[in-house]
Amino acid sequence: MAVRQGVLALLQSGPKYGYQLKTEFEANTGKIWSLNIGQVYQTLGRLGRDGLVVQEEGHDGQQLYRITDAGRELVREWFSSPVDRATPPRDEVTVKLLLAIRGAGGDVAEVIQVQRNAAIRTLQDYTRLKAKADASSDLAWLMVLDSMILQAEAEVRWLDLVESRIRRSDRGLGEQGERTEGAGEAGDRDERQTVISRHRLGTEARK
Repeated sequence: MAVRQGVLALLQSGPKYGYQLKTEFEANTGKIWSLNIGQVYQTLGRLGRDGLVVQEEGHDGQQLYRITDAGRELVREWFSSPVDRATPPRDEVTVKLLLAIRGAGGDVAEVIQVQRNAAIRTLQDYTRLKAKADASSDLAWLMVLDSMILQAEAEVRWLDLVESRIRRSDRGLGEQGERTEGAGEAGDRDERQTVISRHRLGTEARK
């Protein structure tokens, strides 16, 4: 979660107290991601160290935080740059499935079904929450729900695809023996890493 950039973005409208930043961050992100006040002050300390914010005393004697020109420039770059999706996330479900397929324990079909049932329940819960939301006052919350609903739907479709691929494979679900990586597979792996690195370099060049 982009707490560092989020805090800086909120400071663009004027100096704020630490607790004020916590409450505004939560309110502006649909109240779905809570922040620990200690995390806020730790972030502010690092931003101050990097010259992106400065402290000043408020009228009540408490410390206010103000963004610097360098901080504003960082926020501008953040909003104008795409989020890097080049590196595949280390998703626990994917890791669990891959290890089960390789015979490291666990039944592949059961792993798929358990996760699919959980994703469907999650999708149903989010859909109910969306139906109760007020479109005129809960825009941030609705945007978060839309994102989570689409992610849940995508996971269900992906699990269906995984199940189909496994059933079509020569091994099938019942043949989970260990397999040695051949030269062709090693070449494929190198090509994948090359593509990922190329995308990462392209993303960094745009920053």
